Amino acid sequence: MNLDRAKLTELLKTEEALFHKNHPKSYELYQRARKSLHGGVPMLWMVRWAGAFPVFVKEAKGARFTDVDGNSYIDFCLGDTGAMTGHSPDATVKAIIEQIQKGITLMLPYEDVIWVGEELQRRFKLPYWQFALTATDANRFALRMARMITGRPKILVFNYCYHGSVDETFITLDEEGTPISRPNNMGPQIDPRETTKVIEFNDIAALEVALSSREVAAVLAEPAMTNIGIIHPDDGYHEALRELTRKYGTYLIIDETHTICAGPGGYTAAHSLQPDFLTLGKPLAGGVPAAIYGFTEQVASAFSAQLDLDDADVGGIGGTLAGNALSIAAMKATLQHVLTDEFYTKAIALQEKFTAGVEAVIAEYKLPWIVKRLGNRSEYWFRPTPPRNGGEAAAAIDHELDRYMHLFAINRGVLMTPFHNMALISPETTQADVDHHTKVFRNAVQSLFE
Repeated sequence: MNLDRAKLTELLKTEEALFHKNHPKSYELYQRARKSLHGGVPMLWMVRWAGAFPVFVKEAKGARFTDVDGNSYIDFCLGDTGAMTGHSPDATVKAIIEQIQKGITLMLPYEDVIWVGEELQRRFKLPYWQFALTATDANRFALRMARMITGRPKILVFNYCYHGSVDETFITLDEEGTPISRPNNMGPQIDPRETTKVIEFNDIAALEVALSSREVAAVLAEPAMTNIGIIHPDDGYHEALRELTRKYGTYLIIDETHTICAGPGGYTAAHSLQPDFLTLGKPLAGGVPAAIYGFTEQVASAFSAQLDLDDADVGGIGGTLAGNALSIAAMKATLQHVLTDEFYTKAIALQEKFTAGVEAVIAEYKLPWIVKRLGNRSEYWFRPTPPRNGGEAAAAIDHELDRYMHLFAINRGVLMTPFHNMALISPETTQADVDHHTKVFRNAVQSLFE
C-alpha cells in the first residue's frame, strides 16, 4: 500500500494545530525558556520533539505523567530507558530520601557499595566493578583501560551504533562502504577515522579483516543494536565475535545500556555472553544518574600492573561524583526491589502483547512495515523485512512519517520514544495501556491509508 505524501503533509498540519491548541501553557513556558536556554530546551536534542515545541511536564509517577496543561499520558518512552523502572519507584524514592538525610557525596565509600558490587557480580558474572554517572563515561573509561593495557591505538564499532556521546563512536559508512565522520558530528576533537574502525553488524568476514591488523584495542558493541531499530544478531554471530576478538588479542566491551531490557542480567546473562568489559547506565538507579563498568580478572591484573597510584586521579578515568552515596543507595534499592526477575517476567509478557497488537494492524492494512522486540522493548519500522545491520536500517528512515506517528500519538495521550518508534514496558504499565496504544496506532494508520 503506497503512502500519499501530499495527504501526509496535510495530516501533519492538522496534528500540529491540535498539538498547539492542547498545550498553551507548554507553549508559554517554551517562549519564556527561549530567553535563557539555547533553543528553549535544557538539552539540544529536545528541539526535535514531534511538536513545534516540547511538552513541559508537571509530574510523573509509574507509567504515566501529566503536563502543565493538565493532559495525561501513558509513557512508553520512559526517558529512553532511563525510567524503565517506571517514574519514581517507591523503593528507590524511599532509599533516596533516607540517604539524602545521611549525606550525598563524600569521595569515600559506604557499605552499600559492596552490596551493589556483589549484586553486579551475580547478575553479569564479571568479578570487578567501578562506577560512573553516565554510560558514556563508563564506555570512555573502559576504552581507556583497553588502550592502556594493549598499547593499541584503535577501537572498532558497528555502523550506526549507539554508545552515548563517546567521541570515537561518531563514525559511519557512506553508501560505498567508506568510513566517514557521522553527519552532524559536532566539533570532533579529531577525525574519528584516526581512532576508530567501523564495519556493519553481523558481517563476520569484515570483522576478521578489521581485527587482523592487531591494532584494535577493543570492540565496543551493543549485543543487539537498538538505536537504529532493533537489530538482532544472526545465529552464531556472538560466538564468532568472541572467537575472533580472542584470536587477535582484542578486548570485547558489551554495552548493555539499552539491552538491559532483555532481562535482569541484560542480553549478556540471557545469552551467556563472555565479554571482557560490560557497561551499563540509564535505569540502574531508577532515574538518578548512575552507571557501572565491570571487567574480568585478567583485565584487572593487567590494568593494575600498569597503574601508577600517584597519578591515578589525573589519568582520565573516574569523576568526583562517581560512586556518590546517593547514586549507590538508589542503585541498591532499584536492583533489589525494582529490576527483579518478577518485573521482567511480567513486562516481557506484556511487551509480547504490545508487539502482537502492532503486528495485527500492520497485517490488517497489508503494510510493508515490521515490528521487532527485545525483552520489554519493541519498535516498529517502515520497511518490509528486518534489517541485518545499521546501514540497511538507516536507509529506511522516514523522518516525516516518524514525526506524524509520534505527533498523532502525543495528541491522544501516548508518548513514544522520540526519533524512532520505540516502546518500553515499566513495572506499572497495564494491559489497558497496551490496548490504548494499539487503538491509537490503528487510528493513525487508518488516517493515512483510508
